[in-house]
Amino acid sequence: MSNLWRITKYATIAALGGSTVHVLNQNDWDVQNIGAVRFGRAALTVGRIAVDYKMSVSGRHNDGSPESLAVWSETHKRAANRLLWLCCQNGGVFIKVGQHIGALEYLVPHEYVSTLKVLHSRAPRSSIDDIKRVIHADTGQTTDELFAEFDEEPIGTASLAQVHKARLHDGRLVAVKVQHPRVKQHSYIDMTTMDILVKLVDKIFPEFSFQWLAEETRRNLPLELDFINEGRNAERIARTFAQCSWLKVPAIDWTISSKRLLTMEYLDGCEVTNKKYMIDNGIDCRQVSHRLGLMYSQMIFIEGYVHCDPHPGNILVNKLKDGSPQIVLLDHGLYTQLTEKFRHEYSRMWLAVINSDVNEMKVWGEALGVGKLFPLLACIMTAKPWNVIQRGLDKTVDKETQKKESRELREYASQYISQISELLSKVDRQILLVFKTNDLLRSIDYALGTGGERRSLLTMSRCCVRAVYDQQYRQSHHWWQQLSLILRFHWIETKLSCYSLYLWLTVLIWGQQYQ
Repeated sequence: MSNLWRITKYATIAALGGSTVHVLNQNDWDVQNIGAVRFGRAALTVGRIAVDYKMSVSGRHNDGSPESLAVWSETHKRAANRLLWLCCQNGGVFIKVGQHIGALEYLVPHEYVSTLKVLHSRAPRSSIDDIKRVIHADTGQTTDELFAEFDEEPIGTASLAQVHKARLHDGRLVAVKVQHPRVKQHSYIDMTTMDILVKLVDKIFPEFSFQWLAEETRRNLPLELDFINEGRNAERIARTFAQCSWLKVPAIDWTISSKRLLTMEYLDGCEVTNKKYMIDNGIDCRQVSHRLGLMYSQMIFIEGYVHCDPHPGNILVNKLKDGSPQIVLLDHGLYTQLTEKFRHEYSRMWLAVINSDVNEMKVWGEALGVGKLFPLLACIMTAKPWNVIQRGLDKTVDKETQKKESRELREYASQYISQISELLSKVDRQILLVFKTNDLLRSIDYALGTGGERRSLLTMSRCCVRAVYDQQYRQSHHWWQQLSLILRFHWIETKLSCYSLYLWLTVLIWGQQYQ
């Protein structure tokens, strides 16, 4: 019996040792890459954050007093720093989620945004040997066989991939996007980890539910990991805006592309937030902002097909021959397809907000699923306090007032975090990526000094009106109804054109900014 026990013990030890060696070999002998280690690290970090909130602010109502704000701010800051550490340690999906949180300027406390937004410039970098192995595995050819030149220093790194500049044998310059070798392997365990931890936090702190974030990540991640899908997105958006001579989307080379490899036309330019470069090179920042606003308003309200990752590294600016700015749109992995019903309801909600019509806001807030939280929805959509929305978005305000409003909203994000969490769990899921997109665009406008201008509101109004009347026209069954809609649409367009002329005249006559 004792001999059998020894044999069993040694066999078990040998099996465990063999399994450990196999797992380490599969993860390039890096213990940090093992799923159990990644899960444990995430669980420990989230546990520490939960305990900190429980000990520091549980039962303390954030009443807006200086003392209360300070306690909550310090707790948010500690939690954000722990999340940043976790994202950097685990990489991949965790960085993607951290970047998403860092883009939600007025949806999460400012401490999270200011801490996690650095992840846009601190993405992981794979070794050149790993990159070449991925290329060889997906094409069956080496980089020397595929390219006349291949720059081993990446020109950009992101949470899921990195980009290298190369030259094809026919002389064309291309950008080669290569997926990090283990990111897909890790994504499954990371998403399971995130689901478990989010549900656990939801049980402990039901007022701070972030289930919506885990759901959105799980839904979108497989699409972002498929570079064939990204290439198709790029081609579709290029066709959609083919009439816009000022927009450039890189052409895809399908002969050297796969699910983990995307070869595209190399395009250069300055980042969209590089205001100094634009001024030095005679590029009109206001025209850049206007064209971005026009493009995204058309995506959201007219086309219903939205590029959802407009952070500065994905939007470049050049100067066209006529002196006007050219927009270069990169990274087409994350898009959302909006339904016609949602576009109509969202457009009507925006028009109600623009017109300061509280009754209409209530109606369309209900349609979008938020019920009595419609004032909070309006604040999130506009990044304006409720009293400003009631007063009217078209009222001119100076820069100091804008800064004051921005500070108020950041305080609201901390003070009303439970209500915001409730809204995000109720609202139509399609709006979540639109929120992220809007916040990223606002940060670009802020960097360019064009935030809050009335010209942007005018552009959005035109697209909202067109979306609403197009939908009503399609649903009308009689010629006189259609004629009435056409006449009403053109009357509103005329009023908007007159308002646009008024804004232009204020610049010409009084020298005021076109706001």
